[in-house]
Amino acid sequence: MRELTHTEAIDLVGRYEAEQAIPEQMRGDVRMLGTLLGQVLRESGSAGLYEDVERLRTATIQAYTDETPEAFARAAAIAESFTVARADEVARAFTAYFHLVNLAEEHQRVRILRERDGRPDREEATDSVAAAFVRLAAEVGDDTALQRLQAMRFHPVFTAHPTEARRRAVSSSIRRLAALLEEHDQSLRNGADQRRAERRMLEEIDTLWRTAPLRPEKPSPTDEVRAVMAVFDETLYTAVPHVYRRVDDALQGPAAGGRAPVVRPFVRVGSWVGGDRDGNPFVTASVTRKASAIASEHVLLGLERTANRIGRTLTLDAATTPPSDALVALWQRLRAADEDAAKEIAKRSPDEPHRRILLLIARKIEATRLRDADLAYRDPEQLLADLRVVQDSLVQAGAPRQAYGHLQQLLWQVETYGFHLTELEVRQHSAVHAKVLAELEAGGPRSELAEEVLDVIRTVGFLQERYGPRAAGRYIVSFTRSADDLAAVHRLARFAVGPDGTTPVLDVIPLFETFADLQAAPAILAEIVQHPEFAARLEATGRRLEVMLGYSDSSKDVGPVAANLALYEAQAKIAAWADENGIELTLFHGRGGALGRGGGPANSAILAQPPHSVDGRFKLTEQGEVIFARYGDPAIAMRHVDQVAAAILLASAPSNEERNRAAADRFASVAATMDAASRERFFSLVKAPGFAPWFARVTPMEEIGHLALGSRPARRGLSVESLEDLRAIPWVFAWTQARINLAGWFGLGTALDRVGDEELLQRAYREWPLLRTLIDNVAMSLAKTDDRIARHYLELGDREDLAALVRDEMQLTRDWVIRVTGGTELLGNKPVLQRAVKMRSPYVDALSLLQLRALRALRATPEGAPADPELQRLLLLSVSGVAAGLQNTG
Repeated sequence: MRELTHTEAIDLVGRYEAEQAIPEQMRGDVRMLGTLLGQVLRESGSAGLYEDVERLRTATIQAYTDETPEAFARAAAIAESFTVARADEVARAFTAYFHLVNLAEEHQRVRILRERDGRPDREEATDSVAAAFVRLAAEVGDDTALQRLQAMRFHPVFTAHPTEARRRAVSSSIRRLAALLEEHDQSLRNGADQRRAERRMLEEIDTLWRTAPLRPEKPSPTDEVRAVMAVFDETLYTAVPHVYRRVDDALQGPAAGGRAPVVRPFVRVGSWVGGDRDGNPFVTASVTRKASAIASEHVLLGLERTANRIGRTLTLDAATTPPSDALVALWQRLRAADEDAAKEIAKRSPDEPHRRILLLIARKIEATRLRDADLAYRDPEQLLADLRVVQDSLVQAGAPRQAYGHLQQLLWQVETYGFHLTELEVRQHSAVHAKVLAELEAGGPRSELAEEVLDVIRTVGFLQERYGPRAAGRYIVSFTRSADDLAAVHRLARFAVGPDGTTPVLDVIPLFETFADLQAAPAILAEIVQHPEFAARLEATGRRLEVMLGYSDSSKDVGPVAANLALYEAQAKIAAWADENGIELTLFHGRGGALGRGGGPANSAILAQPPHSVDGRFKLTEQGEVIFARYGDPAIAMRHVDQVAAAILLASAPSNEERNRAAADRFASVAATMDAASRERFFSLVKAPGFAPWFARVTPMEEIGHLALGSRPARRGLSVESLEDLRAIPWVFAWTQARINLAGWFGLGTALDRVGDEELLQRAYREWPLLRTLIDNVAMSLAKTDDRIARHYLELGDREDLAALVRDEMQLTRDWVIRVTGGTELLGNKPVLQRAVKMRSPYVDALSLLQLRALRALRATPEGAPADPELQRLLLLSVSGVAAGLQNTG
C-alpha cells in the first residue's frame, strides 16, 4: 500500500477526527494543543521529527479505519524503519500528545460540570446526593432518610501501589497547563488577548516535552506521601466541605446558610501510604511516623490559614453583634495563655470580639503545628469546642449568616480531617505475624524483623497520643486464612507494651483475598468475635466491625467472572451474618484502577451490592492514576464524591435492595453456570504447563519491573515460575500493555456461551445489576484491546496452543458481549465512552508498534548477553505512553 501524500494525510486525519463527534469546544482544545505540540516538535532541533511523527500518526489512523492487513503492515514498517534514537523521540511525542488529550478531556468535563452548576435545576441531577435523598425519602420517609444521610460514611483510602506511570514533574506541568487552558477560555469569553495565553501554553508544552518522562529512580515511601499531599492541598481540603455545602443548599433551599446545616461531614480519608508494609521492605516504623507528621503538617497549616482568613473578615462590631458570656470567658482564657499576642490583636481589632477570638484560635493552631506544648490544642475536639463557642455566640447575637457561612466550613474541615488529615492504616502479611509470634513466644534474642513488627505497633500508640485516636489504629492482616491470623496481632501487641505500660488501641481488620479465603470468611469471622480481646474491642466500638475484601488476588486466582461472583456471595453471607449478630458492618473494598482489579465506575458498583452490605457505609482503596483522575481537579473531585455518596445513600433503599436480592435469586442458576464455566476456562490457560514463563515472554512484564513506578517491589521472588510469584498489579498492567487486557475479561465469553440462551442473558443484563456492571466493564476493557497488535505479542511466546486459546476467548467474549448488550459493536450503548476510546486507539497503536519493535529485539538478545540500554529505554517510554493513552495501568 502506497504512502499517502501530505494533502491526503491531512484529509484522512480531519475526516477521522470529525467522525468521532467530539464536542466542538473539546475538539478546538485538542486541535489547539496538538498544533502547539507540533510547533514544539518542529522547533526541537531534531530535523524531521515532526514529519516522522505525522507519518506514523497518519499510517495508524489509516490502519485503524480501513482494517486491511496492508495498511497495518505499512504502519508497522514505519515504526520499524526508525533508528532507536528516533523511535525514542517519536514515543515521547505521542506520550506528550496523550497527556494533552487527557487534559482536554478533563477540561471538557469541568466545563460541563460548571455549566450544570449554573442551572436552577441542578439539584434534580439523577445521581446527586440531593436527588438520592428525595428518592430515599419517598420510600422510607423524611425522618428516616435524614437519619441515614447524617449517619452516612464515604471512606476513600489512598494507596501507593505502583500504578502511576507518569512522573510527578509531568503531573505538575499538566496542572499548570490546566490553569492556562482555563485562562484561555476566559480570554475567549472576555475578548482578552488570547495570544498571550497561547504563548504561555506553548512555553509550558515545550517544558513538558523537555521534561524526562521516566523517573531516574524509584520514589521512596516519603516521596509517595508528598505526592498524595499535593492532591489534598490542591483539591480535597476545600472540595469536600464544598460538597457538604452543595448538599445542604439543595436540601434547605433559601434557608441554607441562615440556620444550622442538616448535613454532617460524611467523608473520611484514609491512607496506606507509609503504612502498607505487606511486601514492601522500605516501609518501616520510622517511615510511618514521618508519613503522619507530613500529613499533620499539611492539615494544620491549612486550618491555620483558614482560621486567619475567616478571622480577618469577622469585623463585626460588639454593638451590632454582642459576644455571648461563653465567648467572653473564652477570650479571657485565650488571653491569659497568649498575653502579648492578645494585646496586639485587641489593639488591631477594637470592639470586634469574634474577630479577636478567631485570630487567637489561629495562633493556637499554629502552636499545635509547631508543637508548642504551652499553647497548642490537645486534640481536634478542643479546637471544635472553641469554634462552636464562636458559632453559638454569633447565632445568639442574630448573625446566623456569619455563624453558618465560612465558619461552618472550617468546622466541617476540622471534623473531616482532624489534626491527622488521613487515617493512616497499617497492613502486614499474616505469615509475617506468625513467624514473629513464634519467635517471641520461644524467647531468646529478637530478630530485626521482630523488633520492626513491635516498633510498628508502638508507633500506632505514639500516633494516637500525638494526633488523636483517629490518626491510626486500623491494622489490616492480608491473606487472612483463620481466626488465629487476627488473634496474632493482639498477642503481638502484648510484647509491644509502651513505656507507660499501655498498648495502642487496635482495630484488627481481616483481608480476604483468594477465592478460598472469600468462601471461608463467614466462618472465620464467627470464630474471631469470640476471641476475648477482639470481642472487647467490638463492644467498645458499639459492635462496629470492618472487613476488607481483595479484588486483585481473587481475580488472578480464579479469573474475573468467578471472582466477581465470589465477592458478591461473600459480601451477602458476611452481611447476613453481621445483621444476625447485631454488628454494624463496614465492608472495605480493595479495588484497583484497572478492570481486572475491581476498577470501573464506583457508583454503579455500589448500587449492585448485596442487601445490607452497604447500609450507608462504603470504603474503598483509591490507587495510582485513579487518585489524580478522580481527585486531581476540584470540580471533578466534588462530582465524584457527590456521585459516590448518592449511590451509598440509595444502595440501602428498599427498592434497590429488593431488586438486587430478587435478581440474585432469579438468576442463581445462570450465576452457577457462569462460575463453573469461567473457572474451567481460566484454569485451562493459567494452569497450563509453562504458562507463567510464557506470560512473561509475550508481555513486557519483566520490563515493567524496571519502571520506577513505586517503592513497592513488583513481585515476590526473583523470577516468575508461577502466578503466585507475581503481584496482581503487574499481572494486570502487563496484559494491558500487550493490548489484550486479559485480566479484565478472560472466561466471560465461555461463561455466557455455556448459558447459551441469548434472550435469558439479555433479560439478566437488564434486570441483574451485578451482571450489567460486569458486562459493561468488560465491554470497556475489550474496547481498549486490539486483535492485530495482540497477535504480534502472542507470537513472541512460541506457544500457538496458548495464543489460540487467548484469541478464541477474546473473540467469543466480544461476540457475546455485543449480543447481550443488544448493539452492533462494543460500547454501542455508551456512545460518549465509545467515542473517547475510538479517538485514542490509533495513537495508542503507534506506541504499541514501537513497543513491539523494542520487545522483539530484547527477546532476541542471546541468553547471558546484556540487554541494549537504548532498547530498554524505548520500551519503558512506550509503557509510559500506552498507560497515558489507555488511562489504565494496574
